[in-house]
Amino acid sequence: MRVPAPTRARSFVAPAYALVLALVVTAPLLAPGYLLLRDAVSTPRSYLSDSALGLSEAAPRALPQDFVVALASGLVDGGLVVKVLLVAGLFLAGWGAARLAATVVPAAGVAGQFVAVTIAIWNPYVAERLLQGHWSLVVGYGCLPWVATTMLRLRTSAAAPAPPAGGGASAGACALVFWIALAGLTPTGLMLAATVAVTCLFAPGPGRPRWWCAAIALGTAVLVALPWLAAATVADSLSSTQAEGVRAFAARAEPGLGTLGSLASLGGIWNADAVPASHTTVFAVIAAVVLLSVVVLGLPTLVRRRAAVPLVILAAVAVVVPAAMATGPGMAFVEATIRTLPGLGVVRDAQKWVALAVPAYSLAAAAAVITVRHRIKAALAALICCAALVATLPDLAWGVGGKLVAVRYPPAWTAVSAQINADPRPVAVLPADSMRRYAWAGSAPVLDPLPRWVRADVLTTGDLTIAGRTVPGEGNRARDVQQLLLTGAGRDRLAAAGVGWVVVESNGATSDSPPSLPLPVTYHNGGLTLYRVGGDQPHPPGRGIVLAAHWVWLALLAAASARLLAASLAVRVRQARARRA
Repeated sequence: MRVPAPTRARSFVAPAYALVLALVVTAPLLAPGYLLLRDAVSTPRSYLSDSALGLSEAAPRALPQDFVVALASGLVDGGLVVKVLLVAGLFLAGWGAARLAATVVPAAGVAGQFVAVTIAIWNPYVAERLLQGHWSLVVGYGCLPWVATTMLRLRTSAAAPAPPAGGGASAGACALVFWIALAGLTPTGLMLAATVAVTCLFAPGPGRPRWWCAAIALGTAVLVALPWLAAATVADSLSSTQAEGVRAFAARAEPGLGTLGSLASLGGIWNADAVPASHTTVFAVIAAVVLLSVVVLGLPTLVRRRAAVPLVILAAVAVVVPAAMATGPGMAFVEATIRTLPGLGVVRDAQKWVALAVPAYSLAAAAAVITVRHRIKAALAALICCAALVATLPDLAWGVGGKLVAVRYPPAWTAVSAQINADPRPVAVLPADSMRRYAWAGSAPVLDPLPRWVRADVLTTGDLTIAGRTVPGEGNRARDVQQLLLTGAGRDRLAAAGVGWVVVESNGATSDSPPSLPLPVTYHNGGLTLYRVGGDQPHPPGRGIVLAAHWVWLALLAAASARLLAASLAVRVRQARARRA
């Protein structure tokens, strides 16, 4: 059967719109250079160092993200890898919202899909997480509507085949595996995806049974979690000191909204500096009213779709629970929980879980077109909703008001990393804080790029200063070494402590003389001074186990990708034969 050309063309409209919005947001990053903003650090090359594998003292928060970037940067520039993944994450969020809307509220049509795309990409959550530098979280965020769509199709499709006796998996199951595995680029992304998958299990329908869908989703989640579970177990890096940061990382009230209102409008990140300028004034109230009005307008229509009800309930929970965690009793409860179960330290940044509300918000936004179409045309309703959402968050465009830009490293960084990589021994760094301010990288603080640019293990404390208060990290050895440096310890004492190099970083200005340390200088220029110490430290045990866990995750992702590609090609072949017939 021949598919009409206009129908085929319409299927590309929503993805094209999602790509345009994603590029409007990330446009400054398309220039040559590297993403370097708060927690976002990209470098020309990364390596499978102990810290990249989660074998340092720090909790394995960036696995298997660092593993992927290390592998990919061996083939292409590491800065390009990060920028492509970031743009892909936003694009997938929009396109996935359109697919979710087409699955749950098909009556909304292309007009409804446009509103769903807009609210999935153009919202305060995206703006604040970009300003905080959480590019890999954006990738996981972009997978959520795809996880929801796939699980709902498995549950509600009457055409879903019975579980194969031979142990194979349907294309739908492979799609679910793929999206959960991709979201698992970070632990938070995996937890978000698994939560959405489990929530959609409760959708009624004649498709795959709940136990089968649950087995696929939870089994995949366990395999995807292996990299950071293995690293945390081998390195014993989960510390109850993470509980000390609960109050600093609690959700924050934006002007005129209160904590609950901020979270309901997808804002409220803990860092007041990682907020778009338009949300630092009472204009945030107008933006919140517009966003929530679009959602509320479509909610009565949406809740009549039984498949959407679990996601609506999840959205309510995703707003109310982080708000409760920001109260006095809530913070005390979270602190006590993390002290008892240090592995739950990942929950302390409560606002990031608001991402769980976005699938339902996208569906409600699409359903808004259905609600009003008896009064105005669907296309006009969609245009009004999209324009209002964009106009009330204008500074998300062009790199969140020009703050998300590509920067260039001074030549000194290449020179220092080359010397260390030629003899990769443990590196101690000054200043002692984990965050830096470089004149060439803008006004915002950034994580030290050195640990991601060298083969050697870079000793970092992980300490963060938030609102004048220091939140301690897990780097006790780094803290001891830095104390040696600050008290003027000589080369012998540092070498005995396992230090091979010392790097002193300034704000990027070139000075005539290096800092005064009783150590031999091997390089000094462009704000960097490199000292050779000569000490060494053996690699921690368990490296092979952690590497194997990473390869299991990558093999799972690759196998699911190959199966989906084969299924897609088979469909195209059948369609081509049908057209010829």
